[in-house]
This record gives sequence, C-alpha cells and structure tokens, in this order.
Amino acid sequence: MQDDRIIDLYFQRDERALYETSEKYGNYCRTIARNILRDEENVNECFNDTLYCSWNTIPPTKPNSLKLFLGKITRNLSLKSIEKKFAAKRGGGEAGAPIDELADCLADANQANPERIVEDMVIREVLEQFLKDMTPQNRRMFVRRYWYCSSIKEIAVAFDMTESNVSTNLSRIRGKLKDALMKAGITL
Repeated sequence: MQDDRIIDLYFQRDERALYETSEKYGNYCRTIARNILRDEENVNECFNDTLYCSWNTIPPTKPNSLKLFLGKITRNLSLKSIEKKFAAKRGGGEAGAPIDELADCLADANQANPERIVEDMVIREVLEQFLKDMTPQNRRMFVRRYWYCSSIKEIAVAFDMTESNVSTNLSRIRGKLKDALMKAGITL
C-alpha cells in the first residue's frame, strides 16, 4: 500500500493503518531498533511503541516521508530505552559506541539556552553541508554508523572492507567533521 493511503487511514482513525504500517515498515523499524538495542524482546517492544506513537501523532502531523518519520520515532525510542536502562554506563556496550564516538565532535547537549539553540541550528547547517561534500560511500558509511548505529562489522560486510579499514575511515570522517565544526565557530 502507498504511504499516502496509509496516512489517510491514520487520519480516518482506521486501525488498518497500524497493520499496513507494520507490513510495510516493520522490518525497517525493527532493524533500526535491533542495531541500537541488541535485544529482540526490547526490539519488539520498541516497534510496538513506534506504532503507538505514530497512532497518537498522525493526525495532526502529516509526515512528508512515512518511512523517515517512523525511522526517527524508532531511533529516538531505542536511544531513550538505552539511556533508561544504562543510565550509569551510557550505551552498555556496543549500542552506545556510535554516540560516544561523536561526543568529541559535539558540545554538551544539556545546555538549554538561546545561545545553544542558535548553535544547534549552525551545527545542523554545518552537518548538512558536510554530508553533501562527502563521497557517496563515506556518506553512506557515516549514516549507517551514526544514524542507524550499525556495528563496524556490519558496515565492513556491507562495503566489502575490513573492520580496520572501516574504523580508520570513520575516524578520519570524524576528524573532518570536528574541523568543519571548529571552522564554523562551534565550541567543542
């Protein structure tokens, strides 16, 4: 079923929207959750929460891309779950590693003030330009690691590279990102 039709079902408050969402995007959302949570029981719980969130958010929200909308909800719920379960030790292992790797590039996200809001907008612009300037392979690798939280091993298999090459490549990308943020005046 087409996304527009699924969204229409949400707006009609027809429960078939949940079934169609699950059929079309269940595997996609579960893969995102699995990459972060690494526990099948939590993956299924997260996907159910994603469906619940989508039901409560559509309407009034009408997403431009249902796939990206659901992916973002799943990712955020997965990260919140990790944060809740492993508050003392962020990530509890491999799942938090991608976020920890980027910590050196980004300032403390707990600062809530007008200056921080402006800085966040600048970071978004710098990141968007940074991604545009990357080679397609590096961009895909970056997104797989830092958005989908894929493991180094999974990326190595997907790109037919050694894990060492992937790690080195990601390290170089992070260094370039750090430089780009510093040039934009972002405090680290």
